[in-house]
Amino acid sequence: VFGKDITLLLILNNLASDNKTVKVDMSASTVLYTRRTVAEILKATTSVELGSKQGKHIRLKIPYSYYGKYLTTDKRIQVTALCEVMHRHGIKLLVEKTIILEDTNIIIKIPRRVVVNKTVTLEISYANPLPEPVSRCVLLVTLMNQQVKIHLARLAPRERSKIYFEFTPRRAGPLQLQVDFSCDKFSHVKGFVTIAVAPA
Repeated sequence: VFGKDITLLLILNNLASDNKTVKVDMSASTVLYTRRTVAEILKATTSVELGSKQGKHIRLKIPYSYYGKYLTTDKRIQVTALCEVMHRHGIKLLVEKTIILEDTNIIIKIPRRVVVNKTVTLEISYANPLPEPVSRCVLLVTLMNQQVKIHLARLAPRERSKIYFEFTPRRAGPLQLQVDFSCDKFSHVKGFVTIAVAPA
């Protein structure tokens, strides 16, 4: 989840009966969806001794403080581990993993029954998933081809807040409500819901 530290495990297994020394070069970068690198956020090298048929785990931790300011709206981190078996004519193996961080969820609560020409109150809750405060928070609500921009108070670390939003549906049938939450540390966290409007 965006805002939390990331923990990864690299699992190495020696399938042969003789001992092996493996040099592991690990790196992590924030990337765009096109895989283009934005910034390298972690680099580590380690050496592992593997006995006959032995497996070992290497733990890699990427704290939020490493990736937070380099993440794009794609919220992608590419992790690579180049594993080289020493004294074996440079046998190399590349392991790659792309992590797409989950957004803090926007929760939209609607009444059980929504009827044409009757005012409805929705509850929209949103959160700051980060271990630091955020400001310049804006909620963009799109409904019935209209957009309403709501400026919100700053949020403390990991704080969840809510607003109430009123509207009057003008016709029966499905209505799409979309919410877009942005602030100074992240942008475009989206939530949407389809509202079934009953005839009067």
